[in-house]
Amino acid sequence: MSLPDGRPVDFLIFGAAKCATTWLQKSLMQTPAIHMPGPELHFFSRYFGNGLDWYRDQFEDCDGADLIGEKSNSYLTEPLAAQRIRDNFPETRLILQMRDPVQRAYSDYCMLFRRGEVSGRIEDYLDPAVAADQRFLSDGRYGHHLKRFYDLFPEDQILLLAYEDVRVNPHGNLKKVAGHIGYDGQLEPPVQQKVKDKNAPMVPLSLRRVLKPVRAVLDPVRHTWPVRSIRNAVARKVTYPALSPELEAKMTEFYAADVELLARRNPGLCQNWTVSDAVHRSESQAMS
Repeated sequence: MSLPDGRPVDFLIFGAAKCATTWLQKSLMQTPAIHMPGPELHFFSRYFGNGLDWYRDQFEDCDGADLIGEKSNSYLTEPLAAQRIRDNFPETRLILQMRDPVQRAYSDYCMLFRRGEVSGRIEDYLDPAVAADQRFLSDGRYGHHLKRFYDLFPEDQILLLAYEDVRVNPHGNLKKVAGHIGYDGQLEPPVQQKVKDKNAPMVPLSLRRVLKPVRAVLDPVRHTWPVRSIRNAVARKVTYPALSPELEAKMTEFYAADVELLARRNPGLCQNWTVSDAVHRSESQAMS
């Protein structure tokens, strides 16, 4: 059964890649009373032209769920998404999960490097002098992107979370989300392992390219013992280009004003971010 006409989507989770939003989604989905589609729908960002009926059809088997939501990271950065959400579901609860923007950008770069989608010339993607408007740096400007939502939604309708807090207190953060979306039932334990681990061994890129034409045949049986055994035999750990102190310093400076803007709304949110530390040092030096 799809989402019935008139039935609202109770909550939306968004953020930038590599902020553990998939972990949050999978943790919530372990509680049967909370229904979420598995894939990211990207409706309010990329597929709005498909129409609201298409969107509602994506919520299969939601009948009987106490709360219904979805997770699409692209809602944060798509300029039109906030207004579209407000026009269709003005009461929906919004959850934004963030991460130290420097570390997030580097982790996002490593993910695409692992897939063979970017080269090893790390400065081409993370140096603000040449890549300020590209995905890796731009997606981490949380304060800039959030303004669109605060212009349209009451502040108490938006929950801000930090990846760093999730790592040290996953149960507490999951309960915080449950309280925000109005679920007071018994939550199932959160997912314990990393959903996407960049340190996990991987089939070398050259072999992946050779196997690409037969992926349609291999994917359905990839979890069987013979295929897993072959994969484990050839998989290797990936060596990633290092984030140099000089490049990290440039990125920190790039994000400083945005983090300061975000910290005004939630002072404790950024306290474990290296960018936040740099902002505080700069302020102290200016006052001395």
